[in-house]
Amino acid sequence: MSEKNIYQKLVRENIRNLKPYSSARHEFTGVANIQLDANENPFQYHGYNRYPDPLQNKLKEKIGQMKGISTDSIFLGNGSDEAIDILTRIFCTPGRDAIHIPVPTYGMYRVSADINDVGVNTTFLDENFELKSEDILNNAKPNDHILWLCNPNNPSGNIQDPQEVMSLLEHFRGIVVVDEAYIDYSSEPSMISLIADHANLVVLQTFSKAWGLAGMRIGMAFAQPWIIDYMNAVKPPYNVNSYTQAYVLKELDDAENIRREVSVILQEREKLAEFLKSLDAVQKVYPSEANFILFKIKNSQFIFEELREAGIVIRNRNHEPGCEDCLRVTIGTPEENEILKKHLKNLTK
Repeated sequence: MSEKNIYQKLVRENIRNLKPYSSARHEFTGVANIQLDANENPFQYHGYNRYPDPLQNKLKEKIGQMKGISTDSIFLGNGSDEAIDILTRIFCTPGRDAIHIPVPTYGMYRVSADINDVGVNTTFLDENFELKSEDILNNAKPNDHILWLCNPNNPSGNIQDPQEVMSLLEHFRGIVVVDEAYIDYSSEPSMISLIADHANLVVLQTFSKAWGLAGMRIGMAFAQPWIIDYMNAVKPPYNVNSYTQAYVLKELDDAENIRREVSVILQEREKLAEFLKSLDAVQKVYPSEANFILFKIKNSQFIFEELREAGIVIRNRNHEPGCEDCLRVTIGTPEENEILKKHLKNLTK
């Protein structure tokens, strides 16, 4: 049995048998000069009277060129959260199957599982938030159909050892999803190049972070075409609107500006990390390859509340495993970072 067929057996039976929604325009080939199939308003004074391209073909072509991958290996969704939900629904039967997550990690993996009545099994990361593939493989249950790996990890910001991730990719008997939301801030390359050789690998990326398009809600999933086909079958027909498709397509021409912004954020990240280390109240600053820093500080709840009173919103990560007395701060503009430093200095005197 081929590797692909092994993992296809994980797909829920009702999804394997699903006849996806298909519009007449989607099935049509050629030039449609008169479109009378979709019950749209024919008057187009604002240009949004027609439904968007359900498969976002023009945008995928440009993304494919940028990422070095074919368009049939690309899924676009309403943020990465839609891809997370769709993958959970494809591979996990409610009330029977489970996902596996190293903790602490991004909370939506568990939320999506809970919504879909899917179990959640966990393995704790070590004191430096690093994963050990042996621990995960030993803890994995037979009904674990998806392993979620946030890399760089959220909330800790660290990148995982590539060899540990590869070991999981090769030995975990389910789908391995590597969430690279913060990969543009990392020194490690993306795992997209490994997709052709691994039928169980899905890589998530997003336009919400480095690209500064969080308000547009558009995320990317990369995988072998057989997985993408299932994702397209399960998604709503028109999940990415016309305005977003056109705007992101235009933004892709300005990649150099994004690189400049990322460079500034990386410089600011190092400055803020050094500042935090200089504060006596800060007990540990965790290494970050993302656009945020996790740090352990005395009186963390007091600091968090006082910053909030001053109109500075950060994240309190106290409730996460291994994150006692930890706060997480996103790297802002140089001006915002200076204001934060001033307040932290006053609060920790």
